[in-house]
Amino acid sequence: MASKFLLLALLAITSSIALASDPSSLQDFCVAEAKNSVLVNGLVCKDPKLAEANDFFFSGLHLVGNTSNAVGSHVTPVNVAQIAGLNTLGISIARIDYAPWGINPPHTHPRASEILTVLEGSLKVGFVTSNPENRLITKVLEKGDVFVFPVGLVHFQQNVGYGNAVAIAALSSQNPGVITIANAVFGSKPDISADILAKAFQVEKNTVYNIQSKF
Repeated sequence: MASKFLLLALLAITSSIALASDPSSLQDFCVAEAKNSVLVNGLVCKDPKLAEANDFFFSGLHLVGNTSNAVGSHVTPVNVAQIAGLNTLGISIARIDYAPWGINPPHTHPRASEILTVLEGSLKVGFVTSNPENRLITKVLEKGDVFVFPVGLVHFQQNVGYGNAVAIAALSSQNPGVITIANAVFGSKPDISADILAKAFQVEKNTVYNIQSKF
C-alpha cells in the first residue's frame, strides 16, 4: 500500500513539473493564425501547408530602441505576437536598450524563466526570492556575461555605466508575460484603494495618491 501511495505522489510531482511550462508541440510546427476567433490556451494553428518563411522570421533586433522615457530603457520583444511560428515552441527573445543609468524596473514574467546576455555596457542585475526570506541576489555584469532570472521572481536591471548598454534576453515561453511592479500596484485600472496601499507600504495616503498620479 505504501508503495502505491509513493507511486501516486511521484506521478503527481512529475505531472506538476510537466505542466509548469508551455505545452510541447505534437507536430513539426503550429504557426499561429492570428485572425482566428477561437479561444484556446495558446493560439490556433493555421494549415501547415500554408506556412511560409515569413511565419518564422523577424527583422529589427539590430535597431536601437528609444530610451527617452521615465525609466531610460526600451524593450523590443520577439514573441508569438511578432513571429507566428513561435506558437507552441515555448521560447521567445527580446532586445533591451538602456540609456546611461537607465533601468528595466522591477518586474516579473509569470510564465517564463529568463537568461540575459550583455552585449554592450555594464549592468547591475538582481532578483528577489519569495517570502519569507525576500533575499536580494545581485551582480554587476560586463559585456559577454550571462545571468538567469528564475520564473515568476521579481527582477531588474540597471545600466551602471556612462554609455548606452544593450542586452538580449531569452525566455522559456512563447508568451512570457510581464508584470511591472510599480505599474501594476500604482497604475491599476481602477486604482487599488489608497487605504490598502498605505497600509501595505506603511506610508500616508497622500503619498499613495501622489505616486498613483504618476501612472
